[in-house]
Amino acid sequence: MASLRDIRKHIKSVKSIKQITYAMKMVAAARIRRAQNSILAARPFALHMEELISDLEGDIASGNSNTAMVRALFDERPGANSVALVLVTADKGLCGSFNSNLLKAAAAWLRENREKKIHVICVGRKSRDFMKRLKGLDLEISYEMVGIFPKVGYVHADLLAGNILKLFARTEIGTVTLIYNEFKSMLAQRIIKTSLLPLKHSVAASGVPAGRKLRDFSYEPAKRFLLETLLPRHIGAQLYRVLLESQAAELAARMNAMGAASKNASELIDGLTLKLNKMRQTMITTELNEIVSGAEALGG
Repeated sequence: MASLRDIRKHIKSVKSIKQITYAMKMVAAARIRRAQNSILAARPFALHMEELISDLEGDIASGNSNTAMVRALFDERPGANSVALVLVTADKGLCGSFNSNLLKAAAAWLRENREKKIHVICVGRKSRDFMKRLKGLDLEISYEMVGIFPKVGYVHADLLAGNILKLFARTEIGTVTLIYNEFKSMLAQRIIKTSLLPLKHSVAASGVPAGRKLRDFSYEPAKRFLLETLLPRHIGAQLYRVLLESQAAELAARMNAMGAASKNASELIDGLTLKLNKMRQTMITTELNEIVSGAEALGG
């Protein structure tokens, strides 16, 4: 049976843990507002870029003003024997099921493609550590980006886009798949698995009607130069939005997890305090009984 000293030490340790979890909750709550504002600012640009690429898809598919770079990003590669995965996780834990759900989705994707050569681009320390532990797959970590959360900037998305495009330039890679957590609300996140490249798959997966009828615009310089500039920037914009979504979702998940941990710690402290008081009361009652019994014995 635990002594009074043991219970007091237990209460003290739980109080220390509660202070840490409550502080982490407050930090996440302070950062989540800025993360939400960043998403609201980045989403319209990224969505309009998707619409513009969708509008130009018909023109690209017809072969008008195409270049080798444009065709390389848009055309399917049916004979490719390799695939690539971009997995976006957190750098740290203590955020509920945020990372575990992502890793489960990534494991399912890896099982589907286990017969192929797999190239992985890891964003977040948790994804890198997970991929390094895997055995029995023809898997290569082509690029890793860690330590960028919770201060994501467009420079990170631009660097990530450059490395993805460099990887996709290798003709043996057929598709690039993106897995990340989308911020839905303060209480909910959604796992997103979508095609990033080739862009023909990306346009189809976006839900934007492709090849809509456009007015006849005049382009200066030529349309092919516009496409060569626009397509890499489109990929960078989509990745920037993804990083911001993941960042906000992580902060929301951490705030909820640390809030629940603080509440559980409070309940545990209350239970231990009650146990401590009952034990003290029992000890006092026992001592009083002994004193009374002793006095009666001496009086008798």
